[in-house]
Amino acid sequence: MVAGYLDILRARHAVRLLVGTLVGRLPNATAAIAIVLFVRAEGGSYSLAGALAAVYGVANAVGQPVLGRLVDLYGQPRVQLPAAVVSALAMAVFAFAGTGTVALAYAAVGAAGLFTPPLEGGLRALWPSVLRKEDQVHAAYAMDAVAQEVMFTVGPLLVTVCVSLWSPLVALLVLNAVGVLGALSVVVSPPSRAWRSAPREAHWLGALRSSGLLALLGAFLFIGMALGSITVASVPYADEHGGDAVYGWLMAALGLGALIGGAVYGARRWTGEPARRLRVLVAFLAVCYLPLTLMPGVVAMVLLTVLAGVFLAPCIACAFVLVDVHAPRGTVTEAFSWLVTTFTVGASVGTGLAGPVVEHGGALWGFALPGAAGVVSLLVLACTGRVLAAPARQAVVAASSENDPNRAVEPRFSSGHQA
Repeated sequence: MVAGYLDILRARHAVRLLVGTLVGRLPNATAAIAIVLFVRAEGGSYSLAGALAAVYGVANAVGQPVLGRLVDLYGQPRVQLPAAVVSALAMAVFAFAGTGTVALAYAAVGAAGLFTPPLEGGLRALWPSVLRKEDQVHAAYAMDAVAQEVMFTVGPLLVTVCVSLWSPLVALLVLNAVGVLGALSVVVSPPSRAWRSAPREAHWLGALRSSGLLALLGAFLFIGMALGSITVASVPYADEHGGDAVYGWLMAALGLGALIGGAVYGARRWTGEPARRLRVLVAFLAVCYLPLTLMPGVVAMVLLTVLAGVFLAPCIACAFVLVDVHAPRGTVTEAFSWLVTTFTVGASVGTGLAGPVVEHGGALWGFALPGAAGVVSLLVLACTGRVLAAPARQAVVAASSENDPNRAVEPRFSSGHQA
């Protein structure tokens, strides 16, 4: 798989698109942590911090599929860069205004989340036109999941470094400015400028008319809840064991665990139904959340947090294949954006729920939420197994698409290929 990753990275524009997307998504990946630390520095409560992070997530969830559909209709440059600029400006308003005027804080955070560009879905839509070969696109999905976890590992550390060197306000401004530069790097690239979505059937539901996609989204709502609740539950634990630095290490450990799991998962070729494989991965994910309730010392807690993240990236990588299989033709960016949206909504619900739970029951009950959410996700997958395993329409890629770099390619992959 390492050799396969190197082959992908040697492809023209691949490194630029991957790095640009990761940098462009940095504000979104660190928003919950940065908002929580900023609100706490301003003297706000855990509930306010969790609520503002939840508002950002919900607004992001609303904006992603809408912007994703606009990308499918009008192309990436016309949507991605303007959205990134508006989002960064809104977060700057929040940083300078603070939490003194609560209504303005909610409005600014909501606008920042609403206009977050759908770079993640955009990258997965670009892979087929950049790599062309089906097996390379599958490998790119796995590499994409691993690379995302690098960002989620480094991102929390960058937040804490900025906070330690300067302040939470500077952290918000710097991360969002860097995010705009990442989006700019992607949208001015030739593949992004040339990409066009495949012809689509006019339907107001868009990608959501796929029952398989809806089943997958239902499961990932609760996986997002698990991750979001850990974000808030870790704050009081860190406050009692060393402060912001410990919090940053816990969040980085979660990303590191997912990075390790994604690398191991992508190291082999998987056969069989991806829907069945996803159920097994989610079961292990739920089990690995349970030890967090032990709340041992810092070193042991960091290791348990690494374990809690191990199966996250494999779940996401497997879901990429299922999304691509079940997405209606011409809705590829929107479909991937819906996955991001659902995961974000779940994370937002998790942060919003964990805030009052932590205030009334402490970190122990906060850490109990991820395991419960993981179990519910597994139940959703078990109840919708037939829908997810049903054969989806296989897209036929015309020879003209293979030879025309300006035309989007939307592969549909069989269950026998690796995720």
